Amino acid sequence: KHPDGKFLIIGGGIANFTDVAATFTGLIKALEHYASEIKEHKIQIWIRRAGPNYVEGLRKVKAASDKLGLGLKVYGPETHITAVIPMALGLMAPLAEPDLSQACGPPTRKMIQITGKKPSSSKPQPPPTKHTIVTATPQTTSIVYGMQNRAVQGMLDFDFMC
Repeated sequence: KHPDGKFLIIGGGIANFTDVAATFTGLIKALEHYASEIKEHKIQIWIRRAGPNYVEGLRKVKAASDKLGLGLKVYGPETHITAVIPMALGLMAPLAEPDLSQACGPPTRKMIQITGKKPSSSKPQPPPTKHTIVTATPQTTSIVYGMQNRAVQGMLDFDFMC
């Protein structure tokens, strides 16, 4: 139990085959079962999810949150997947939650405004050379440096761009 509370961030890219509403059914059962503990430990829950039936899933989990008094924050593909973390940590003001009362079309995303940005001290790019193709292996890892929202979003929501 932390005096300032804790965070639970439930996030994911755009699912290809996962029915978001179906998976949230289990989440809703867990919220109902542990609602008193969530309140006692001051756990803030932030959700960013997309994929098949994501609107219905977000509606259901938001309705359950309202009924239980948990105050969940829910976002869909209109919000960058990386935006939820700084909002949860209080590093940026929370964005308005989407209107889930009606069907929605393709997501429209706005760039996240960063305040207090440091001037770039990076070296200029080297002159163009022959392009080399690098193949990912099971040992390949990725590190995202500098909160590059568009880069992370593109990697996590690769099927959104296809």
